[in-house]
Amino acid sequence: MSDQITLDKPEGTAAPTGTPLLEIKGLEKHFPVHGGFLIKRKVGAVHAVDGIDLTVHSNESVGLVGESGCGKSTLGRLVTRLLEPTGGSIKYQGQEIAHASRKAMAPIRSDIQMIFQDPYSSLNPRQTVGAIIGAPMEINGIEPAGGVQRRVQELLETVGLNPEHYNRFPHEFSGGQRQRIGVARALSLNPKLIVADEPVSALDVSIQAQVVNLLQQLQKDLGISFLFIAHDLSIVRHFSQRVAVMYLGKIVEIADRKSLYESPRHPYTHALLSAVPEADPDDVRERIRLTGDVPSPINPPSGCRFRTRCWKAQDKCATEEPPLVQLSGNVDGHLTACHFPEEGSTAVPEPRLAKEL
Repeated sequence: MSDQITLDKPEGTAAPTGTPLLEIKGLEKHFPVHGGFLIKRKVGAVHAVDGIDLTVHSNESVGLVGESGCGKSTLGRLVTRLLEPTGGSIKYQGQEIAHASRKAMAPIRSDIQMIFQDPYSSLNPRQTVGAIIGAPMEINGIEPAGGVQRRVQELLETVGLNPEHYNRFPHEFSGGQRQRIGVARALSLNPKLIVADEPVSALDVSIQAQVVNLLQQLQKDLGISFLFIAHDLSIVRHFSQRVAVMYLGKIVEIADRKSLYESPRHPYTHALLSAVPEADPDDVRERIRLTGDVPSPINPPSGCRFRTRCWKAQDKCATEEPPLVQLSGNVDGHLTACHFPEEGSTAVPEPRLAKEL
């Protein structure tokens, strides 16, 4: 990145304590699959999210990483209630919202906002920037001091844009500027939790660091909690205090960033970290190449879902699903779902039985 990402928070953070701001337990989202020529009937379901346990505390950033199609974005939309959960619990400040009615969700929606992945399609091209950012305030009947226009201009300045561009349209801005507009819209209701769904993946590499730095500064200044969804592990390491690794609808490992990046225990986490480019040319890390494709979420493997691509899989992995628990020797809060976890090191496992492509 041409613009260096600053790391303001300490590298290692203790496991958070106290009542969480957001608490997810056993969360599920299954999309029905219909078949039949004349009469459509349900023939299966896509297990996009299948039993997720996760917490986010006040003023905390939690990263969520994994391969495309593992259910990260679906989980983000469940948290913001853009999708209706199939089962499980979502508690915000102790209040159950998983199946709350529209009326019950009304006072909570302003506290939970979302930054979308694509800055091109998430903004209405027929509305001005002022109308886009001011819409949430008008919909919720909020009249800020000095009026909506003044508040919108303050938000534009907060995210690094010119307040005089209030009457411009989205097509007049670059991709990075459009994403800043999306950030300003998310801030318009003074949220306590922001779900950032891969907010920089659609941006040029030279712009990504600027947007990440902006989000870091906003969290520091405003005390906002983040659920930061991404597939770039290097960005997640800089932004998030805790990191959860997701595979085929389930979380397989979660820990503070220092513990996860320096002492991963799940084989899938090892494989992901081995693919992260190193800035030091002398630090050559051997790549762990996994064979085959991710299994179908319509018919996921029994037991451990990663067993079909894992070099340590045994009979037990096919019959028993490993629980997400703390292993002996792990720091407090480092949870792993594996019957045969790796040693707490980023070194390539030996013997290498991974089926390489």
